[in-house]
Amino acid sequence: MSTTTPVSPYEGKPPKSFWKRAVAPKNPESFENLYEKKFAITADMKIATAGSCFAQHIARNMRQRGYQVIDAEPPPAGISPELAAQYGYGVYSARYGNLYYVRQLLQIANEALGNWAPSDWIWEKKGRFFDALRPLVEPEGHSSPEEVVAHRQHHLTKVRQVLETCDVFVFTFGLTEGWQHNESGTVYPTAPGTAAGSFDPAKYSFVNFGFIDVYADFLEFKHLLERINRNVKFLVTVSPVPLAATATDAHVLPATIYSKSVLRAVAGELANEFRNVDYFPSYEIITNVLSGSWFYDVASGFRNVTPRGVDVAMSYFFAQHKIGAKKVAQRALSKDDVICEEVMLEAFGK
Repeated sequence: MSTTTPVSPYEGKPPKSFWKRAVAPKNPESFENLYEKKFAITADMKIATAGSCFAQHIARNMRQRGYQVIDAEPPPAGISPELAAQYGYGVYSARYGNLYYVRQLLQIANEALGNWAPSDWIWEKKGRFFDALRPLVEPEGHSSPEEVVAHRQHHLTKVRQVLETCDVFVFTFGLTEGWQHNESGTVYPTAPGTAAGSFDPAKYSFVNFGFIDVYADFLEFKHLLERINRNVKFLVTVSPVPLAATATDAHVLPATIYSKSVLRAVAGELANEFRNVDYFPSYEIITNVLSGSWFYDVASGFRNVTPRGVDVAMSYFFAQHKIGAKKVAQRALSKDDVICEEVMLEAFGK
């Protein structure tokens, strides 16, 4: 009979493993060992950014610190930064607008690489024509469908350039709820009739992507990108911005928690499974119990993350990723700077 004293598998674990030592005595700005990078992001690496509205903060902060964030579609000479942003320039690595769910990301990658073509993607509003897959990059629309086609063809060449040349692809998971064309499966960042077009339930339907859908879509995108860019790495995050509205029958609060839980689970699974996928916990930094509502803007109804919240989240990231460049002094993105189609939905709740 053994007389060995039982040993718990938790014995000897570091302080970060225990809530009482790692979280309870801290404040949201002083967590230790919260994030440890999986791989280095060096000064010579070309970085691509995409995702939901919160991804705009990540792209801007990386540019400020001297990282090589790809800008494949720079604005025309002579226009102000504010006007450029309104037309989708400099927001992400190409003018694809917000990619709220992974199906959008997979869709545009396949389109840029010639593997797929969208259906029913030119919408009309008051005599102007819009690219339904990125309706806000031309806020006033185009004068003809042919002009929409020409702009998109140019855009797709730039997207392919981003995919082929990036060393790190940064993606922020935003939503699981979306809208699709029933016949083709083409998905849109907004419901028909919100930014342009009109809603016809015979043509369009609501979709709420589950874990298997989101995981499979990102895995397909990952394999697609690795086939043309063998050594690419991925940095994934989850947006802490709640849903502006839900198209489910649920209350918007549990609908938000469901959506974010699915996305967080997918991001975690990817990071656990693949050596070239790293997860940065911006979602946890902003939403943890100690933060309460500190990092959310009151005027926005506690949806938008404040500049302070963004700065705190990014401080954890740059504590691990240092390239020696001095930070360039720039105004932090405010809630009015962030370009986000989803905010249009708030108008329907008044």
